Amino acid sequence: MSNPFLKQVFNKDKTFRPKRKFEPGTQRFELHKKAQASLNAGLDLRLAVQLPPGEELNDWVAVHVVDFFNRVNLIYGTISDGCTEQSCPIMSGGPKYEYRWQDEQRFRKPTALSAPRYMDLLMDWIEVQINNEDIFPTNVGTPFPKNFLQAVRKILSRLFRVFVHVYIHHFDRIAQMGSEAHVNTCYKHFYYFVTEFNLIDTKELEPLKEMTARMCH
Repeated sequence: MSNPFLKQVFNKDKTFRPKRKFEPGTQRFELHKKAQASLNAGLDLRLAVQLPPGEELNDWVAVHVVDFFNRVNLIYGTISDGCTEQSCPIMSGGPKYEYRWQDEQRFRKPTALSAPRYMDLLMDWIEVQINNEDIFPTNVGTPFPKNFLQAVRKILSRLFRVFVHVYIHHFDRIAQMGSEAHVNTCYKHFYYFVTEFNLIDTKELEPLKEMTARMCH
């Protein structure tokens, strides 16, 4: 990777907000290392996402959700200077798809927001979820909540919308920086993972359906 800016952007230790770490010595840290080793070895992404024998599904999913949060955060961070209230007054994925924000606090009804405002709220919301011990327990032996996969589906569906917005509205910026291959790899990894474990509704995947067919099949 000769581009110095890209080195900065895709350096695993750099992120645009506090990064959730896995404690060394824990089972989840070992899973994280196993997942990273598969990727670094150039293993087919379809195979890399499969649950390793003997591992718990919730642990495997938790590791990937945190990793995808960090990676998607970085991707959005690279184009965020071109994603403004003026350029993107609506959080959308082309003319057919508009995403409205809703949460349990300020926005109890789906609310139309600019893309940068939506992204800020989304990243803060996910960060709260993954740092909540009741949803993502860090101690091995502490059980995951019964609604864990339900919570994960919501997180991943919303993260997917970041890919939609970036690909449809800011792909020229990604290409201009020479980071197209990296973003595509991250997207494929994400896509194979969510489809392997049925973590996103098919209708959510619609906006990138044609691109995904070219890239992932």
